[in-house]
Amino acid sequence: MAITLIVGALGVVFDTTIISVALNGLARDLDAPLSTIQWVSTGYMLAVFIAIPLAGWAQSRLGGRRLWIVALSGFLAGSVLSALAWTASSLIAFRIVQGLAGGIMMPLMYTLLMQAAKGRNIGKVIAIITVPTALGPILGPVLGGLILSLANWRWLFLINIPFCLVGIWLAWRNLPDDRPAPDQPRARLDAVGLLLLCPGSAALLYGLSQVDGDTGFASAQVLIPLLAGLAPIGGFTFWALTRATAPLVDVRMFRHRSVASSSTLLFLGGISLFGSMMLLPLYFQQVRGATPLGAGLLLIPQGVGALVARGLAGTYMDRVGPRAVALVAFAFVASSTVPFAFVTADTSEILLLVALFIRGIALGAAMIAPMGAAFVGLEHEDIPDASMITRVAQQIGGAVGVAVLIVILQRNIGDAHTPDALASGFDHAFWWSVALTAAAVPLCLLLPSLPEPTAPADNRAQETSENTGSTTQ
Repeated sequence: MAITLIVGALGVVFDTTIISVALNGLARDLDAPLSTIQWVSTGYMLAVFIAIPLAGWAQSRLGGRRLWIVALSGFLAGSVLSALAWTASSLIAFRIVQGLAGGIMMPLMYTLLMQAAKGRNIGKVIAIITVPTALGPILGPVLGGLILSLANWRWLFLINIPFCLVGIWLAWRNLPDDRPAPDQPRARLDAVGLLLLCPGSAALLYGLSQVDGDTGFASAQVLIPLLAGLAPIGGFTFWALTRATAPLVDVRMFRHRSVASSSTLLFLGGISLFGSMMLLPLYFQQVRGATPLGAGLLLIPQGVGALVARGLAGTYMDRVGPRAVALVAFAFVASSTVPFAFVTADTSEILLLVALFIRGIALGAAMIAPMGAAFVGLEHEDIPDASMITRVAQQIGGAVGVAVLIVILQRNIGDAHTPDALASGFDHAFWWSVALTAAAVPLCLLLPSLPEPTAPADNRAQETSENTGSTTQ
């Protein structure tokens, strides 16, 4: 089941990271300014945010297997259409189709595997689920650079086709048929919540994406969408707390300490992860003079470290609990970022690559621990809401991290042109990254201290018998 979901998800993860190296080429080939082409990424990201809250309701209506196949088919269609795009506007529209499908797929993947695990071996399950997010930063920029060196930008989207086709076939073959029974009451769509939460989240994210180093958060192009987003999100929160039936996203899940503390840590982890993903390639290109492909290759040690951390963090989380793993991991993320706060134009690349590898291990563990902790002690029907809440928290944290660090970086770089002057500006931005990550360390103490006990052997045997019986029927 895990392999089935990972194969389909790889297309989504690669598509998120692979396009970052192609924006300049797209602007040239489609004869559009970079400010317009930027919407190829921004439009995709906004569509993801709009779709995430719909995943739980759609699963209750269609069942997990059918929804996964529908979403993966939509992503396949969006990929083919993006490859056939003839203008910048058409490409942006087709990227939105991709984003709507990808926004449903990622929380659904977490939900299906956590529901199948039934609360056992959460650390190992999370380690498996996060394999695509570890491979994306490793292979995405490198794959994008290789494709652009051998073919045109349309192949950035055509590369998704085999992942989607194989993923659809595997899902039809391997995922359990969990469609609702015909006589089972169908969940009603919370239309009011949809009209409040989805546009509000999109406006909030759009406002953060408009931050620049000259005016920071004080400009109208930032403040207006931020306020326009916060108002409906506040309205949705009031609506969800007072609604008698199930809202689009059950914000009352925050009464669980595991969900509240995990979401907070994933927000701060998103700042550290996505903020550094913006800083590090810029440092290697602007200060060290690396090409986009060269910068992607230099970042491989961090991705390899994150991949290595999957098994270690999952195993230790099941043994000692998410609190201890997160505490050590966030402390190491902060400390392994410190060397970059001292960088100059002549800093040894070997030293930086070693620091990146250590940082990747720590960052991988720092993501796994709060992700797994969010599901500790939850009922089966609560897992979709927890998946959506934690996913949104991490994505908003990433948007905030990029916005804040862009302001800090641009204000410290100013009109600098020499490598040493540019390196000094990056030093300030990396120190802020260290501080934001260090702020998460004491919050790790709020996570559950011990893993949930494994179900007794007789219970497991009974569950196996029941599952076998249901499969036979």
